[in-house]
Amino acid sequence: MTSTEHVVSETPFIVRRRVKWGDCDPAGVVYTVTFGEYVLSAAELFYGQLFNGTPQRIKDEHGFGTPTRALSFDFQASLWPDEEFDMCVRVEEIRTRTYTLHVAGSVRGQPAFDARLTPICVARGERRAIEVPAALRGALQSYQEACLQAEANRSQEK
Repeated sequence: MTSTEHVVSETPFIVRRRVKWGDCDPAGVVYTVTFGEYVLSAAELFYGQLFNGTPQRIKDEHGFGTPTRALSFDFQASLWPDEEFDMCVRVEEIRTRTYTLHVAGSVRGQPAFDARLTPICVARGERRAIEVPAALRGALQSYQEACLQAEANRSQEK
């Protein structure tokens, strides 16, 4: 069986994905809107890794949801059918009710896109904004610190 998406690194969190033919327009270039699905899928896998479980079940257990408040892109390269690309997820900022994930896409060793996903935390089932739950805040901060430590270790090895 061939997977079109899988995790290749946990710190930093990197998802490798293969472009499917249906992701593309008739010219063979990925539809712009499809990039949103790519980023949201990488974020869901990231949440699963943070909590060692399935994202929606974990959010249900903790009583919160994370609908998108903002999503922005800067595109640097086209992606083509059957091409594999990586998405590296980093925690850029943690605020009171929101946080921002930076998702850097790369293909053939070059930047493909930069995305910033800003979810807002809401009470599950109410759609009322709440503070970032302590469990999520702690997991995001721990991941952020682990990434900084991994970068420092790589710098020392050079």
